[in-house]
Amino acid sequence: MKASSSMQLRAGLLSTLILLTFLALWHAGTAPRATVAAAPAAQLTPEQIEYAKLMGKDPATLAAGEPKKSDGFPTPMQMGKAIATNLADPFYDNGPNDKGIGIQLAHSLARVGLGFFIAAAVAIPLGFVIGMSPLLYKALDPFIQVLKPISPLAWMPLALYTIKDSSISGIFVIFICSVWPMLINTAFGVAGVRRDWLNVAKTLEVSPLRKAFQVILPAAAPTILTGMRISMGIAWLVIVAAEMLVGGTGVGYFVWNEWNNLALTNVIFAVLVIGVVGMLLDALFAQAQKAVTYVD
Repeated sequence: MKASSSMQLRAGLLSTLILLTFLALWHAGTAPRATVAAAPAAQLTPEQIEYAKLMGKDPATLAAGEPKKSDGFPTPMQMGKAIATNLADPFYDNGPNDKGIGIQLAHSLARVGLGFFIAAAVAIPLGFVIGMSPLLYKALDPFIQVLKPISPLAWMPLALYTIKDSSISGIFVIFICSVWPMLINTAFGVAGVRRDWLNVAKTLEVSPLRKAFQVILPAAAPTILTGMRISMGIAWLVIVAAEMLVGGTGVGYFVWNEWNNLALTNVIFAVLVIGVVGMLLDALFAQAQKAVTYVD
């Protein structure tokens, strides 16, 4: 126990050191430098003034010789201000193209949750059937292996053409891309249940339904949860790409909209939010997997 706590402490310290090093390099790489010569405000062309306003800068300050970064990438201080601004009111709604990150995140999570649970409702029972039948396992495996690697971006045009609804099409893409890891892992877990346990159930004349829930399911649960964990990671990855294509609402649309607005700090903030939410979802399934794993 002490060794485990010591390991966690050292890992935490190392993670903190890596983060501080990264922030230091970021600060050094984006440190502003003064311009060589500043043009008077009167010498700025209308195009330069319009561009400065579009970038959120004061043309007068820019003309007076405001320090500029060499590559335009935001500094850690600018990112901190953007994070504080977005988190100060995450649920504001000023119209179709101006919603807070909280609202966008809620739309994305709702789509992911619905598509994921539909996939689970299909994949887990079907995986049970395939895993208990070697004939079905071999017959369906070629089709699964062909459909599994298809990109979500390839499914989206077909979904939009047939369903003709962008939101439902996004849910369908989540379903079709997250169903395969659950299906494969469920079938593999069911097929890998120890023969001794099945023979005991057969000797005791246990009914098929009771055998499925009291013998096979507990034995295959860790493998099933592994498939669900992989599928959730895929679902969260896919929804961002899908929302960039269909637009409307969601974290993916938020990223694309902020990029079109040239708000790079908000784009990076959204990327961080996507990563943190993905990490939390993975941790949730990791805990569930740990809870059903039997340790000798």
